[in-house]
Amino acid sequence: MSADLPYRPRRRFSALTRRILFFNVVALLILICGVLWVQSNRIGLVEERIAGIRDQALIVAGALAEYAAEPDRRSIDTRQAEPLLRQLISPTHLRARVYSTTGRLQIDTRNLLARNVVTTEPLPPPEPRNSVLGYFHRGLDRVERIYDGLMGVRPLADLEPYFEAGQNGRVYDEVNQALMGETGSSVRVNEQDKLVLSVAVPIRRFATLYGVMMLTTESGDIDDILKAERRALVEVFAVAFVALLFSAVYLAGFIARPILKLAAAAERVRRGRAGRDAIPTLDDRNDEIGELADSLSAMTRALYERIDAIESFAADVAHELKNPLTSLKSAIEMFERTKDPDNRERLVQVIRNDVKRIDRLITDISDASRLDAELSRGHSEPVDLSKLLDTIVDIYSGMNVPRGVQIRFAADSGKATTVQGMSERLGQVFRNLIDNAISFSPDGGTVLVSAHLADGHVRASVEDEGPGIAEDDLERVFGRFYTERPAEHGFGKNSGLGLAIARQIVASHGGRIWAENKCDKDAKRIGARFMVELPLLRSGA
Repeated sequence: MSADLPYRPRRRFSALTRRILFFNVVALLILICGVLWVQSNRIGLVEERIAGIRDQALIVAGALAEYAAEPDRRSIDTRQAEPLLRQLISPTHLRARVYSTTGRLQIDTRNLLARNVVTTEPLPPPEPRNSVLGYFHRGLDRVERIYDGLMGVRPLADLEPYFEAGQNGRVYDEVNQALMGETGSSVRVNEQDKLVLSVAVPIRRFATLYGVMMLTTESGDIDDILKAERRALVEVFAVAFVALLFSAVYLAGFIARPILKLAAAAERVRRGRAGRDAIPTLDDRNDEIGELADSLSAMTRALYERIDAIESFAADVAHELKNPLTSLKSAIEMFERTKDPDNRERLVQVIRNDVKRIDRLITDISDASRLDAELSRGHSEPVDLSKLLDTIVDIYSGMNVPRGVQIRFAADSGKATTVQGMSERLGQVFRNLIDNAISFSPDGGTVLVSAHLADGHVRASVEDEGPGIAEDDLERVFGRFYTERPAEHGFGKNSGLGLAIARQIVASHGGRIWAENKCDKDAKRIGARFMVELPLLRSGA
């Protein structure tokens, strides 16, 4: 038998499971947290910006109504309003327009703040149209436009395009609402795909309307914020993608590659192109894949051992059947030639013995060939070994045992000797051992059957008072078709498979069986002892 592989304890959450969970959960958390973080900043961003502009517009409108209103004309004094707007609007980076009660434009801070300001910017140096540098810059411009398109504002719903109204403010819906005494707002998009937020509020004092104050974003600040958020979102997705990519590569190398290696080795075994050591054991893996490799390796070894056993068994069967058939053939040929009645009677007896031996061999061979399947399909249950042995001994006591041999049973009183197994097959083991002991016992001898506990096992023994076993044969007696019987036991009554079958049954129960001699104080053999050791079934197991 092959050496047992090291035991790998099974854990509820193995190292492989923890790795898979860790990497996938971490990658997923990065993605979810990034999206939630970015989206939490975008929720109501436009609405919040409009609310802020509205507050600023109300403040400026209140200041204009207080300091620049002309009650007699029910209008705004532009000479007093312009310096006030210059101070209030300049820090806000907003565009302010003041309309009269008829909707006509009176003040526009774009013109007001830009008065007397001249800005100059250097022109870029001319570049040859077909030069390499020209192609490079045009390519950069194209990439920048694509990037701005991806990162810029792309409204989900169709927004009204922004347009310049000129002197007539009534073309704006929010201005009309303000002229009616209400606050109006709008969201539009200009030609550069940038959002333009507008808020119009009435300029009034003591319920008297003096005009309309309209604030508009024109620096693209809302677009910059959205662009920054989208850039952050893309970066988070990129980090999550890289994490998932590395996770996939790691798991592919850590799981898929060894599994493919095992599959390839198993395929070579299936095609008969590899030996019993073809499956790698992967001793460095302390997870399910390592257990799988160990199981496949053990399975392959067991398969080859089974093939070897079948080949050896077939060879032994052929050899054992050939001997009586050869004898039978010779006896039949001699029977045809001789006319002497005594010789013919003796040859008939030889033929009977050979036929009996062949019948016994076929029966035992059939039982042995079915044993593996029956052991694998059989249902095991707790078996009280002491009770089983006591029952077997009682049955023998009621039988006519040859030569007056006595069968006695002894066990540890009050101690549980329960094992897990199949009672019928365990009974077959001890019946074989008792039959074997009876055949070697002298007239009136005693066969002692006992059971006791030893180091977490139940150890049962069957002892006889026969001649014992030669030291060289203590292991050979368990070989198939090995038989060494006294002459009076009868010809053809034993196939030599009993002890081999007993060892096979005991091994399938996780135990072991061996033979030893009983010796007196002078070291003289006074009998044989067969020992069977089985794991003790713990209470609650």
